[in-house]
Amino acid sequence: MRVGVFLFGGVEMPDAGASGPDPLERRYDQQAVLHAHRELLECGVLAERLGFDSFWLTEHHFQHEGYEVVPNGLLFSAFLAARTTRLRIGTMFNVVGQWHPLRLAEDFALVHNLSGGRGILGVGRGTVPREMLPLTAGRISVGSHDNPDAAEADRRNRELTGEALDVIEAAFGAETFAYQGKHFSLPPPGIPDRGGEVSTLTLVPRPVYPFETWQAVTSPPTLQEVPRRGYGGVFWLKERERLRRDWDEFGALFARHHGRALGPGERRLLVLNVAVADSAARAVEEARPGHDEFWKFLGPYGWGRGYRGPDGGPAPAGHRPTLEESMEQGVWAVGSPRDVASAIRRYGDELGLQDLVLFPGMPGDPYTRVRDQLTRLATEVLPLLDRP
Repeated sequence: MRVGVFLFGGVEMPDAGASGPDPLERRYDQQAVLHAHRELLECGVLAERLGFDSFWLTEHHFQHEGYEVVPNGLLFSAFLAARTTRLRIGTMFNVVGQWHPLRLAEDFALVHNLSGGRGILGVGRGTVPREMLPLTAGRISVGSHDNPDAAEADRRNRELTGEALDVIEAAFGAETFAYQGKHFSLPPPGIPDRGGEVSTLTLVPRPVYPFETWQAVTSPPTLQEVPRRGYGGVFWLKERERLRRDWDEFGALFARHHGRALGPGERRLLVLNVAVADSAARAVEEARPGHDEFWKFLGPYGWGRGYRGPDGGPAPAGHRPTLEESMEQGVWAVGSPRDVASAIRRYGDELGLQDLVLFPGMPGDPYTRVRDQLTRLATEVLPLLDRP
């Protein structure tokens, strides 16, 4: 099983937790942001030294609240690749609709090639209208398949993202390419060049080494689309029973589209939030502020819908679970090294895990804690997975 690390990449918050400031009241200066960037690089270097397989950040913009302050995961990857030799590096996720697809393709290929094939292409549709609308000149936002008021924004986002991924695949897949769609005409007609007219393009560079593409699976339409494309599916923040259903359905859909059954856990990646301490009680105490800050931040964006609600169905939009609820539903593994290893082993038995990414740094955590969690996971938890 490959085990990686995913971090939001936020600033340190001594007042994180349920009683702290409202997220929109948080503002941090550039020194706090720079400190976070430097600490994240050190965490990446440490992750390689500890033997983790991969290191992931995320792409977000304009977050004065300080939760996610890395706007370009690929640029960060280049710095981290220069300081490491083995670690694979990815972004959960490059928000495709916020990029021109050919710039995303070029930048990924450059990082991937110069790192010796260590890039992982993570793609997603975004979560925050405040980020996407300014970066698309007001054309594209983020919607929701199950919210009638946001259904049109969701449709346009899916349409644009689908075309952009088609463009990236075409650019990577052939020496020359052209693409005509509703949103992209590449090359545009009538471009003069050396006495002729441009009819095809060549992406320079293209990936020299094989690479993996992973996409978040967070809704029924995406669950249909990701296996159709043949990408790997990333599953996060889903209660245990729904995770298992979606995990199995992904495998069945992949087999239907590609004519072969997936092995246990193949092309599927679980992200698991974790906190480890000497005892279960101490772990709960230490994890609670970051857990509660996490949901203060993400609850209003509807991320809690992956939980089971009081009626047994999906939790309502805006749901903010307690830490006890997160632990009971299997979304958070919190406890002693043996407790956390047991939770991971259970998922390994249920899902046939081949790819696991651990999320050990909660919003606001000091980076001394993040490094301690990385070290304890690598030296005290993961070695237990090979033992009964």
